[in-house]
This record gives sequence, C-alpha cells and structure tokens, in this order.
Amino acid sequence: MKKFCILIALLFSGLINSYAQRSSPFNVRNLYITREVLSNAEDKTLSVLTITNNGKQALPGKGWSIYFNSRPMEVAGSDSLSARIKHVNGDLFRLYPIKGFSDLKSGRSMKIQVLSTEVKNITDLSSGFYLVWDNNPSKGYNISHKDVYPIQHVGRIETDVAAHVFNQNKQIKDIPLEKLPKVFPTPLSYVEGDGTFKLTPEVSIITEIEFDKEARLFADELSTILGKRPAFVQPPAKNVIVIKRGNVSGPESYKLSVTPERILITAAEPAGAFYGIQSLKTLLPSTSWGVIQKEIAIPAVEIEDAPRFGFRGFMMDVARNFQSKKEVLKVLDVMALYKMNVLHFHLNDDEGWRLEIQDLPELTTVGSQRGHTIDDGDNIVPSYGSGSDIGVNSGSGFYTRSDFIEILKYAAARHIRVIPEIETPGHARAAIKSMDARYKRLMKAGKKEEAEQYLLRDLNDKSIYESVQGWNDNVINVALPSAYNFLEKVVDEIRFMYTEAKAPLATIHFGGDEVPAGVWERSPAVANLLKADASVSGVDEMWYYYFNKINNMLKAKQLYLSGWEEIGLRKALVNGEKKMVLDERFAKENFHADVWNNLSGNEDLAYKLANAGYKVVLTCVTNLYLDLAINKSFNETGQYWGGYVDVDKPYYFVPYELFKNLKEDEGGNPIDKKTLEGKTTLTEFGKSNIVGIQAPLWSEIIKTPERFEYMLLPKLFGVAERAWAKNPEWATETDTVKSASIYNQNWSEFVNIIGKREMPRLNHYAGGYNYRIPTPGVVVANGKVMANLQLPGFIIRYTTDGTEPTVNSAAYLAPLSTKGDIIFKVFNNNGRSGRSVKIHNN
Repeated sequence: MKKFCILIALLFSGLINSYAQRSSPFNVRNLYITREVLSNAEDKTLSVLTITNNGKQALPGKGWSIYFNSRPMEVAGSDSLSARIKHVNGDLFRLYPIKGFSDLKSGRSMKIQVLSTEVKNITDLSSGFYLVWDNNPSKGYNISHKDVYPIQHVGRIETDVAAHVFNQNKQIKDIPLEKLPKVFPTPLSYVEGDGTFKLTPEVSIITEIEFDKEARLFADELSTILGKRPAFVQPPAKNVIVIKRGNVSGPESYKLSVTPERILITAAEPAGAFYGIQSLKTLLPSTSWGVIQKEIAIPAVEIEDAPRFGFRGFMMDVARNFQSKKEVLKVLDVMALYKMNVLHFHLNDDEGWRLEIQDLPELTTVGSQRGHTIDDGDNIVPSYGSGSDIGVNSGSGFYTRSDFIEILKYAAARHIRVIPEIETPGHARAAIKSMDARYKRLMKAGKKEEAEQYLLRDLNDKSIYESVQGWNDNVINVALPSAYNFLEKVVDEIRFMYTEAKAPLATIHFGGDEVPAGVWERSPAVANLLKADASVSGVDEMWYYYFNKINNMLKAKQLYLSGWEEIGLRKALVNGEKKMVLDERFAKENFHADVWNNLSGNEDLAYKLANAGYKVVLTCVTNLYLDLAINKSFNETGQYWGGYVDVDKPYYFVPYELFKNLKEDEGGNPIDKKTLEGKTTLTEFGKSNIVGIQAPLWSEIIKTPERFEYMLLPKLFGVAERAWAKNPEWATETDTVKSASIYNQNWSEFVNIIGKREMPRLNHYAGGYNYRIPTPGVVVANGKVMANLQLPGFIIRYTTDGTEPTVNSAAYLAPLSTKGDIIFKVFNNNGRSGRSVKIHNN
C-alpha cells in the first residue's frame, strides 16, 4: 500500500510539473505594447514596437508568439536577428522571438523596429495584440497596448488641415433660422403661409383606411412628444390632422398643407402618406423630442413633393464588425425620417456571417464568432483588432431568425425595403470555414453524402491567390454543385423570413467584387468542369458560368440579381494585360449593379454599364463612401484609399453628370479636368437605367455604435438631399461663375439647416445619435488667429493655458492676438464637443 501511495504521489507530481510546463507562470496581463512611428518615406513607415514587462516574472526569450492585426509589416534591420513577423491570413500577423531574443526581465522593455506600409492616419495603426504560448497553442491572452505616438510632422499636417478647413468654410453664410426652408430634404414645391397650427395633446387624427398603419405609427410617436396618444375620429373635428387619398404624381408623392385650422396630408399610396408625415415631423422644432410638450406651433406651409430617385439607399456593413439589432433599428429610424427607402444589408464577408440559417448552425456558431484559433474549427480568426477572446468583441455576433424578422417588419412599416447581401464568390471566408466545420462534424459521424452537400471549396484545390485584404482561402469554388446547394438553401431560408415578416423581397445581392487573380486555376473540380462543358472556354469564364446559374436560380423564384459592378464585367486582354471590361451578355437580364469605381481611369464606368442596359445604382466611392475619412488629419478616423469624404461630397454629387463631381483625386488633390476628356457620357437610354444612389458605410474601423454614428452623420444628410431633391439649379447652370454663386448660397442654406435644426433634432430623436461634431477651421494671418465653423449654430470655444476647452471655456467671437498655443474645439447646444485643434501663434 505504501509503494502504491508513493507511485500515486509521483504521478500526481508529474502531472503538476507537466501542467506547469504547459502553462507559463508569466502573467500576460503585465505586458504592455506601444508602437511609435519614427519616419515616413517612399510609401513606407519605420516604427518601433516596444514590449514592456510590468510583471514580477521575466518573459521567456522563446516559446511564444504575439498576434495582432495590421497593415503588412516586417521586422527591420538588425532587429530581425531577434524577432520575426509572419503573415498569418487576412490582416492577422504573428511576431515571434528567434535566437537573439533574451528573456525580458521585470521592469524592462524590448524595442523592435518594424517596416510597414505607410501610416497616414490612425486607421493604419496595429491593434488586437495577444500572446499565445507554444505549448498551449489553442489559447490566446490579450495584451494591453497604446496606439502610435504621432510622428513629428503630424503637428504640421494638423495645422495644414485646419487652414484647409478654414478656407472651405469661408464661403458659408450664417442665415437666421426663421429664413431657412422648414422641411428637409428640400421639397419640390414649398410656400410658407400665415400663422401656425397649435399641436396639443388634444389633437385628433382622421385617416382613410389605406393609410391606417402610417397614421397609427405617427400617433405612437406623437404620444412620446405630447405625453398622450392622439385619438382617431371621424369628421368633422377641430385641432385635427387629416390623412386622405388624393391625386398626386406618384406612389411616393404627397401634398402637405398646414393652416391654423388643420393639417392635411394627401397621397395616392401609403408610402406617399408616410413621407408627408416625415415632412410634417421636420416642421416640428428640434427640441420636440427632448421633453414632453404641451403645445407646439407648426408653421403654415403648402408643399407638393415627390422624390427624384426611386432608390435612395444606405449600405450597412455588419460583417467586418457587428452592430446590434438595436442599432439597426436606429439606422432605420434616421433613414425613414429623411426619406431614404433602401437598406442594403451586408450580412457576410471574410470576417463574419451574421444571419441565422436553419439547418446550417455552423454559420453562426463558427462563422459569426471571432477569436484565436489554430484551424478555424470552432470560430474564425481575429480581424480588425477583435482580439483573442471569442464572443466578447466587436467581431462576434449575429441576428437570430426572430431578430431578422423583427428588423424586416420594422423596415417595412417605415417603407424601407431591405436588400440582403450574400457576398459571393469572393469575400466568403466565414461561410467557407463554417461549411468546413459542418463537413468535419458530419464526416466524423460517418455521414459523407450529407457532409458534402453544402461544401464550398474543392478539397483538392491547390490554387494560390491573395485577396486585396490578404486572404488566401476566401473564394467559393463555383464548379461545385454543393456551392449552389448552399446558396439555394440560404436564399430559400431568407425568402421564408421575408414571407413571415410580410416584407417585400424583389432581389438578393450576391456581391461579386474583388475576386483575386489565381483563383480556381489549380482546382480539379474546375478542370473537370472545363472538360465536360465546352461552353466554358477557360477559368476566367467561370465568372459568367457562376452568375448565369445564380441568375437562373433567382429568376425561378421571381427575384432579380443585384451585385457590385463586377457582375457586368469580364476579364479580357487589353494591350497584353488582363483587365476588367464591359460584358454585354447580362445587359438585358435586369441585373442591378452597384457601381463604386469612379477612380482614375474608371470615371465613366457607371455610364458604360447604364448605356449597355444594366440597371445602375450609383455608389461612387469619391462622393458616397461614408467610411472614408473627412480629411487628411492624422487623428481623423476613416479610410483614404478612395479619397476623402466630408458632408459636402455627397451634397455636390451630380448623378447625371458625374464628371462635375470630380474636384479631387484619390489623394485629395485638385483634379486635372483634361484627364476626363473623351470619357463616355450618359445617353438618354443610359439615363433611364440609373435607378438611384447609395452610400455605403464599411465597418473595418467601426467597433462601437458611437463610432458607427460618428461616421454616418452628418454625411448622410447630403446623401438624403441628393437622392430626394430635384436637380439643383447650380448643377444645370452653364455659366461657371453664376453656377458657383448659386451653389455657395444653396450650400450655406444646407449647412445652416443641418447645423441649426436637423443635428439638434438628432440629440434626442430615436434616443439620440452620436453624430460627428466638426473640427474648427483655424488659420494664423498677420499675427492673429482666426477660426470658423462648417455648421452654423454650433459654437467654438478655446483655451490658452494648454488645457482642453470645455463648455465653460471662452467662446471665440473675433480674431485673437494671443501668443503661444491656442486650443480650439466646437460644441453643440447640448455641450458635447468634437475633436480639438491646437495652433501656435508666434
């Protein structure tokens, strides 16, 4: 017995020692990482990563890797003797020590110089650092880190940006609120009358049965404003809002008449009645949603209105980073208020699948969850700084079936149709890895046929490729019958959800963008298809093969195909180089193409597709991509590959004369108009194929609802105005001087309206929005510091003692002669502020 006890003790001791070897005593929470940029040169950035050990134990000199998300990066110079950086996949990289890396003792730091693609703003910073021990490779430990210390010339950049903003703002006039049009977006016909209608808790509503849903939704909202729900009565009645059927120009058209005696909304269809109600809401003072009102004076007006475009869209990306159902409903609220009627819902991408599909649980158990993994078996890899922990980051989440049905019902009640996007065949890694997990589960259970039913990749494919985002395994193999089984299953489940929600579904968006070179070239499944089907002449023709099958599948279900511009393009040799050119084979198939590329060399692509017969949704990156940064400021969040987009870019967008929009190139520099000579112009037939405009908000850099709303607003106001309002006079005026004068006046009215009325409304509307408050324009001239605003109605405050301005700081009223550093900041009427700007006056 004694020998047996000794043996057990030895075994137990061995287990403890084994566990101790697998689990290092070093506490990763005591690590801290900073990245300091040293220099920018020739599109490359030299930085130093500093790893600091704040713990009591030493960090071993081997046996671990630090993972992080970043632009491409490598260890530079002699430091490559102690550490290396290896690309894992996508934007995920791994730093690991080699022979020259010594133990990092308590209180010590290790500096590693790294070379990366150019760091232009805070969007380019590395994030999501976590450590993995070699002897426990399935577990990651998040590491605290600090963003880059701005390089020395950042201060000069900020000064230049402040001066640029000042010069942009100089043309803006401060217009008294009472002299501004009182309805937004701008209606077709607007005439102010005499007197006001007194809206009180005793107001009643009279409506025809066709408009009952719209009237009751409005009554619900009035109850939150007035503290009492309006009664529904039959005529005659006093203090009444009447919604009736009448003769107007179209299904979304309406007439709105406000007199001291009554409010009358006339429409032919429920959508028109709804938009008449939205215009009535913008007649209410901005503060109406802040506290219960006893009486609201609504000014007398006579309005006749109709939209310019039938497609007024916003694309919401919830795949790269997730947003909750609550935030989606808030987006629908603000879209509805400003008469936007299409939510393009980007539900999947390489970095996430966001919609529950019955019988395919792996799509959400695996594809919607990001965190550390060695094989994507239980979840997919971290992206965009989502870190090691699964399910508790901005990259994890999905909508249950009931969530999605609720979203559809909410949208339909507000006359917003939801276009679901199932991104294929590229940008599909989350779906591919989910179906891989399903395959492994069923193969383990001995169900080979069922396992292969929805497989999305050729298991023997040796093709080598890399997508724009760095993925090497993100494209569905379109030669596989199982791929079409999967897509038809997803389409059918989506249709069932729309039917249950009683929401309209006319199209499904199948993506189609950014499939990299090299895809399918070494796939046995593709090779076999090419042998069996003589109509497919080569690997490049797999594109046509795929969308032809998808198109036929959708048509059989009475749906049409939507996609990015590539659905109307094909690869061809142009001067010995493969390029994407117009493919007319689908031009008569009612394909709806979202055309984003109007960058150098493709300024006329939208017109080429429209002239050929494709239905085109203008989604032009230079003016409508809301995820692009406002300007060149290092501290301004946003992408910049397609230029810079402030609230003015959507506002001055001219849909039928795109070349007028192009004032800056991708670098934010003035464009040479000579480069536009000879470009394809829009024909009358092409014009009939422009169905509307759309603004996307891609979410790579958006990790919170607050950041989402910051990027969305106030840019969305310009989109709403241009999608609804008629073609402005400045866009058709041929005299350039006169056109500029009209534009400046209209622009001043626009920024006064949104600054003094619409953005204050959003302080409380639908719970309030975290819209971006602009930075002030600031310039030093003749020893004086001058500042100005983009949005009249806000206020500039400043300090001279080095502290950040607060709501109690001095208001800027006139040029300052103060010497030294002056810090300026803009505040709204609720005391919330934007980002500060520091200027030095010598």
